Amino acid sequence: MRTTPFADAVGFLTQPRWTTGVFWILVIVSVIAAWANWRRDPDQRSGRRFWTWVARFAVGTMWWTQTLWKLPPTYTDRPDGSGGLRFWVGQMAQYAAFGGHRDFIKHVVQPHFYVFAPQVYLGEVLIAVLLIVGLFSRLGAVLGLLAALNLWLGLYRDPYEWPWTYVFLIVIQLLFMLSRPGRSLGIDAILLRHADRARDTAWGRVLRLLS
Repeated sequence: MRTTPFADAVGFLTQPRWTTGVFWILVIVSVIAAWANWRRDPDQRSGRRFWTWVARFAVGTMWWTQTLWKLPPTYTDRPDGSGGLRFWVGQMAQYAAFGGHRDFIKHVVQPHFYVFAPQVYLGEVLIAVLLIVGLFSRLGAVLGLLAALNLWLGLYRDPYEWPWTYVFLIVIQLLFMLSRPGRSLGIDAILLRHADRARDTAWGRVLRLLS
């Protein structure tokens, strides 16, 4: 049960679970990257860069929290195996906006749940990691956009969901695609500085595309 934002944040950061340890590692990496950029590059020392880092970290953390209730091998966090990802796949099979989407969920995804479940879980983990540490953040934003679109259309007719929630998430991911937030106090900024001499190489072009 939710209590207050502050109490819930403390509880989230101190849960005795392996996922808490992984999240703390991501936090430390993100902070180290931000500090290294701030110290070494005057262009990184601005309010705009700082708040872009905060926004990227916050959205990445949101994606991370969404992986915690769909943990493998059962893709739920309930001891009895109920709820979790399987429940929401069932909601999409019932409430998706378009018949083709519903049919795909019913006849392809649900019968092969343990083929698709790892892809969903690992996809959201990847989005979270890329955004939190600012590595290949444009790729993270694209993946986040696709996931948000799937949620918006898949749960559009659910009477207990607010579709605008997913619209706002789509807008955020689109803004991240344009602003490339990993270039603000992220690992992308570090890599791009070191890749300046390799600007015309294949690695330089790939780095600029993904970050």
